[in-house]
Amino acid sequence: MPNTFDRKVSPLLVPERLLLGPGPSNSHPLVLKALANQPVGHLDPFYIDLMAEVQDLLRHIWQTNNRLTLPMSGTGSAAMEATIANVVEPGDTVLVGIKGYFGNRLADMASRYRANVQTIEKPWGTVFSLEELEEALIKFRPAVLALVHAETSTGVCQPMDGVGELCRKYNCLLLLDTVTSLGSVPLYLDEWKVDLAYSCSQKGLSCPPGLGPFTMNIRAEEKLNKREGKVPNWYLDVSLLNKYWGSDRVYHHTAPVNMNFGIREALRLIVDEGLENSWKRHHENAVLLWNGLQELGLELHVSQEYRLPTLTTVKIPEGIDGKAFSLHLLNNHAIEIGGGLGELAGKVWRIGLMGYNSQKINVEKILNIFDSELVKFKS
Repeated sequence: MPNTFDRKVSPLLVPERLLLGPGPSNSHPLVLKALANQPVGHLDPFYIDLMAEVQDLLRHIWQTNNRLTLPMSGTGSAAMEATIANVVEPGDTVLVGIKGYFGNRLADMASRYRANVQTIEKPWGTVFSLEELEEALIKFRPAVLALVHAETSTGVCQPMDGVGELCRKYNCLLLLDTVTSLGSVPLYLDEWKVDLAYSCSQKGLSCPPGLGPFTMNIRAEEKLNKREGKVPNWYLDVSLLNKYWGSDRVYHHTAPVNMNFGIREALRLIVDEGLENSWKRHHENAVLLWNGLQELGLELHVSQEYRLPTLTTVKIPEGIDGKAFSLHLLNNHAIEIGGGLGELAGKVWRIGLMGYNSQKINVEKILNIFDSELVKFKS
């Protein structure tokens, strides 16, 4: 006889939250509606056509013509690992620019693929200059330079002008993390000469977590094709996935079809708004937030020229229990903001204005609550 379950399980009832942290963001209602459709087979002609639409839309949002552009069936970390797994071979030198938590993750992943990992570091909240990057490229002569464009842990946006040209000059691939910038911060992969990039579905795209957009250009494809052995991660092997997402449509795995319904709708909404309009909206709402926080006497962690419009780091005032205040917002106002990671743990709050959540009404709401509630936590 099977074991019995000795209690009644109630139907799922999810509390309403306004997600103004580092991600996920709230999903657009039309994305949720798309997700709620009945699934179809992952080789159904309707789904095959939808796959092509998703690829074309991703190319537009990233401003690239890369043939190999697809949503990995997994979260952004899966797409992150895919960039490394496909082009890094044992002994390859991978240079990682670390200026936050996710630079460290890139270095860790590369080491697991037996790369010769070299790092350069900057204080959390600053960026790399072209001179610093060129000096490191000359010193280490890497096969891959990995940088985080939008560092979610610090709220920093790394300037990219000239970086791609340096990588071509020193014959290495440029790998870029766009997790907190895709769809909401200007990105020009082809113009910037970015060879590999990845992102996620749950931030600027306003879709639930579960897909990891991935793209690689011809230079990266050539390195993949010249590997001496197989890609050591079967699930993320783009040479296999290409047969499913390419013209052959050969079965690889059972794709999360409903997640692709959702991301297709999310990308469509950005195109409908206009990509540059989305970038402008995010910037304008971020400026409203920055000005409002500073008018309340709060200090921002990153200088304005390098701030991410999607993620703002606010220094926790002395005498304030930052974690207790965050819990107060969640428990009493149903608003989520994030705390600091790594070196910034306990030192900053992270406030996200991403995708559907980048609205003036949300800026006003969080500023009003900071104004009225923060004083209660001063010792």
